[in-house]
Amino acid sequence: MFARPLRGVRAIRLSVMRDETTSPERQRESCNLAAALQNIDFGEGENLREAVDLAVSASKTAPWQRPELGAWLARPDEWDVIVWWRFDRAVRGQGDMHELAKWASEHRKVIVFAEGIGGGAQVYDFRNPMDPITTMMLNQFAFAAEMESWATKERVTGAHAAMRTMNYRHANGAPAYGYKIVPMPAELGGVGKTLVQDESAVRVLLRIMRDLLDGVAVYKICAALTAEGVLTPRDHWSHLNGKPTGGKVGAGRKGSKVVKVFRWTRQLIRRILTTPALLGWKMHRGNPVRNAQGEPVMATTEPILTREEFDVIGALFEDKKLGEQKEAPADASRLLHIALCGACEGPMYKQGRATSRTQQDTYRCSSSANHTPCAAPTTIRADWLEEWAEARFLDLAGRIPVLKTLITPGYDPQREIDEVAAEYDAHQELKGQQRSRTALKSWEQRLAALDSRLAELEATPARPEKRERFATGQTLADVWTTADDETRRGLLLEAGFRVFVGKARPGGWRRLDESRLRLSVVGDLDPAIESWAGLRDELGTGPDGAPAAGSKMRIHTPVDLAA
Repeated sequence: MFARPLRGVRAIRLSVMRDETTSPERQRESCNLAAALQNIDFGEGENLREAVDLAVSASKTAPWQRPELGAWLARPDEWDVIVWWRFDRAVRGQGDMHELAKWASEHRKVIVFAEGIGGGAQVYDFRNPMDPITTMMLNQFAFAAEMESWATKERVTGAHAAMRTMNYRHANGAPAYGYKIVPMPAELGGVGKTLVQDESAVRVLLRIMRDLLDGVAVYKICAALTAEGVLTPRDHWSHLNGKPTGGKVGAGRKGSKVVKVFRWTRQLIRRILTTPALLGWKMHRGNPVRNAQGEPVMATTEPILTREEFDVIGALFEDKKLGEQKEAPADASRLLHIALCGACEGPMYKQGRATSRTQQDTYRCSSSANHTPCAAPTTIRADWLEEWAEARFLDLAGRIPVLKTLITPGYDPQREIDEVAAEYDAHQELKGQQRSRTALKSWEQRLAALDSRLAELEATPARPEKRERFATGQTLADVWTTADDETRRGLLLEAGFRVFVGKARPGGWRRLDESRLRLSVVGDLDPAIESWAGLRDELGTGPDGAPAAGSKMRIHTPVDLAA
């Protein structure tokens, strides 16, 4: 016991928030007991001297770098002694302990461990700078603590490696999006943790998949999810664990910023929908964990997707069109890449109030903007052209029924064969790098497992997918009525509609001269449009080929229905 009361700082540290064996309460109680025996006062109320650093690793964070402890170390005049529960609460490395002992000696401080070697309190008094024994003993204990830290790390790493090869056993860390961690059920042994489907996350995944299969652009999906406040996988995991959402984003020259929530992105959508974890497979460093037969080790009894469904979704991201989808500019014209110059066949761009006579938005040949030659660049009022194109689209295709395609996934082992072959090739590159017989044996076992899996997949027959088309009860006109400008533009592009605009005649600024417009239809709807046009002509003409009484021809301009 010190002869006079010393001003103490009670230091509490915890690496893992859920570790009950080293809880802050237990550390605080032990420190208080040691302080009472050694005549150390921590203060109370607003004057309490305590440093509580939770979720802070001693192996990765030196004492000066810890939020609360670092603040006390920066104010050495306000205290005399610092008390930790045990040695490993202070440091885990000999280097940090040496620096701490050196600092304590320079500032004449006392270091106390409430439960030292043998269980009793250990006091290291650095107020006497001529006493080298204290520093030597601390460095010896620091070396022992560092060895213990390495042994613990190796033991934990080995345990995790062993659990990775066990079906359904979850080792550690955040699971793939769509799963949550639960206690292992009794029918599977009842030991440890496993994964089951996370209902809320699975609903988000299925929604994204349905939208993609319906042709919704990826950027639209991201915008909708963000606008609705649907949490991203990272924020979802933080929310499940009671932690704040958001964090730091951005880097480079523009620096970074802190956001309250993360946004959905195209890269994120691709990553969560193409990971084999959706098949229930265990993944390690981006590759499936495999057993001795080369089969993927299962992380759960509740996979979100079958192999067939997974391949259908994966194929969507291999589609170049899907990968190049970009958000249209906010001021994108309704006929962008649909309205073309009749002379050079280049795109016409919408411009605001381009002519002094009409004071209306116009579409103008892009030759001048793109510095490309055009024999007869032309301009036309935007509202005339857009109304004309809409009328012609609805006239030709409005009554065509909208069909949906029901896909029954098939199975082609070639996709998984390619994946396993890539693993095999990567593993082959490690040949000859093994310096021990044990490592060589492990390498050979994995090579044999991959080869076995390839042989099994090559013997598995492929099963083609089935596609069935069925009517939705809607026509293209119905869809057009409720669609926004961007969706309408998409319908025109998908149908292959192109409007070629020729030069205007004198006085053409007064009203639309339809003779300068030529429509071409080259797309998937071409056969249906041609069939409907033929049926309409047949119903509207008499036996002699002339228009039937009371009928009215609906196509006022020639239509180039290219094959």
